[in-house]
Amino acid sequence: MLDTTLKTQLKAYLEKVTQPFEIVASLDDGEKSQELLGLLQDIAGLSDKITLRTDGDDARKPSFALNRIGGDISLRFAGIPMGHEFTSLVLALLQVGGHPSKTAADVIEQIKALDGDYRFETYFSLSCQNCPDVVQALNLMAVLNPNIKHVAIDGALFQDEVEARQIMSVPSIYLNGELRPGPHERGRDPRQARHRLQRP
Repeated sequence: MLDTTLKTQLKAYLEKVTQPFEIVASLDDGEKSQELLGLLQDIAGLSDKITLRTDGDDARKPSFALNRIGGDISLRFAGIPMGHEFTSLVLALLQVGGHPSKTAADVIEQIKALDGDYRFETYFSLSCQNCPDVVQALNLMAVLNPNIKHVAIDGALFQDEVEARQIMSVPSIYLNGELRPGPHERGRDPRQARHRLQRP
């Protein structure tokens, strides 16, 4: 799935991982599941701190979760995060693996302090240039706060959801099942995302 050059670059990044974690894949017999499995096998083979499991039972297939060993992180990709979203995947691997974010310390503390339960679903496309900012911000929030869950969904692979929710553009963000204002109306960084979660 990954060429030699990309594997070499990714291996160098993954040397920054300090905490072991699992990639838990939910797959079916389809071609895209096999593509995703190939990608995840490549990733797991680049670091002894990453374990790949293929016994996931998530309803969205193909998808995978990143689970820190002994932690409580709920971060998932539904689809194959290549194209513009490959950077989002790399950052998620690093952050779940304990590598610190460059986000301002005060923002990180405010995200950690958020109470309540927040279940985010972000629909993206692999060609969307604005989507990674949103995916990365919400992934980071899910890493920092166990009350925040995030799944990034490739709309091209989950057309039934796109049609049912009448999604017309990406990124489209749902919070606890309700459509939220898009990034053209609100910010795309963790500070602005955190403001959206604060109680009135």
